[in-house]
Amino acid sequence: MNLKLTLEALQALDAIDRRGSFAAAATELHRVPSALTYVVQRLEEDLELLVFDRRGHRAKLTPAGRELLDEGRHLLRAAGELECRVRRVATGWETELRIAVDALLPFAALLGVVGEFYAQESGTRLRFSTEVLGGGWDALADNRADLIIGGTGEMPSGGGFATAHLGAVDFDFVVAPGHPLAAVSEPLARAQILRHRAVAVADTSRRLPGRTVGLLSGQDVLTVPDAEAKLAAHVAGLGVGYLPRALARHEAAAGRLLIRQVEEARPRADFQLAWRPDNPGRALKWFIRRLEDPAVLTALLQPDGGTTPVPRRRPSPARG
Repeated sequence: MNLKLTLEALQALDAIDRRGSFAAAATELHRVPSALTYVVQRLEEDLELLVFDRRGHRAKLTPAGRELLDEGRHLLRAAGELECRVRRVATGWETELRIAVDALLPFAALLGVVGEFYAQESGTRLRFSTEVLGGGWDALADNRADLIIGGTGEMPSGGGFATAHLGAVDFDFVVAPGHPLAAVSEPLARAQILRHRAVAVADTSRRLPGRTVGLLSGQDVLTVPDAEAKLAAHVAGLGVGYLPRALARHEAAAGRLLIRQVEEARPRADFQLAWRPDNPGRALKWFIRRLEDPAVLTALLQPDGGTTPVPRRRPSPARG
């Protein structure tokens, strides 16, 4: 049988659709744009249909192209999982390990751990993503992540995940020095806070119901894309809200924010490690063991302004 559809072609379609142009997709795939153009043209000739509508500035899939890509992504996912399983059977190390980190935790604190992992020379690629609120559980349940660092709230029902407790983070309510609430006597009442805009990062869940924490019903909300943008919005005086205590105190010490006492404080967040326990590979086991180190937990949960990396341990030979 002469198959006209290849994984290479599906990867090209996927990248072009996500990135919006042949040039951006070529950069992601480490190819030249002309090579991607050839792959798509060859696919269109073989299937005798148009995959992309090339009118306009953005490459847009035709209805037939959209159907091809939507179904093709299932094939790409299956092929990636097959590659990972085969490599894990042969060596015990995964082809790729996907790790979702809660946006409240400083990724910089993990850089030392990542460096130690690369010293193992396992060949496993690492792919990190940032998730908010229930987004980590959603990524794990939807098989978009193999490990989540900082799962909060209740585990999705029927998930069957293995978990380990990382620790808890306390929060402080912050306002910019020039914000109206900076001049109001403490503790701030619910009705006083409700009159002012809050800043929040949206839950990144795709399938699970989205959650909110620390917002009042009926309160105006400025929704921003990530934790860095949330901090910047607070400093700019665009809204009020909660920050992890270590970060809030760091910003208060620098004079950029004020910490205000409130009558109804946000409860502390308990963070979990979570993963699927079925046939874990050596890379997943390595990260689970390493993240049990008290030094790692301190850097993640009590960072110095969110920028202190974990000191590296002396590299050791790769182990199972």
